[in-house]
Amino acid sequence: MNPELTERVRKVIAKHLRVPIEKVAPESTFEELGMDSLDGVNLLFDVEDEFDISIEDDQARSIKSVPEMVGGIEKLMALKAQNAQSAPSTPSPS
Repeated sequence: MNPELTERVRKVIAKHLRVPIEKVAPESTFEELGMDSLDGVNLLFDVEDEFDISIEDDQARSIKSVPEMVGGIEKLMALKAQNAQSAPSTPSPS
C-alpha cells in the first residue's frame, strides 16, 4: 500500500468521524471505527471529493476497511491516469 495515500485516506476518515488521526489505524475496519452504513455512504462522498474520483455503488458496498479503501482508490487513480494518457488531445482552435 502507498503510505502517502494511506495517510490521506486516514486524514479524510478522521475528519469525517471528527476524531484524531491517531484513532484511525492504517489497518482499521470501519466497524472498529464505529461507522454505520450512513457514515460509509457519506465517507465515500468525502473520498470522491478528496481524490477527484468516482466510486461505483457495487464497489462502495464491498469496502469495509482502511486497506480496502486505499486499494480501491489506488486502482481508480491508476485507471484515471491511464485514461487521461490515452485520451485523444483536442485540437486547439485556429
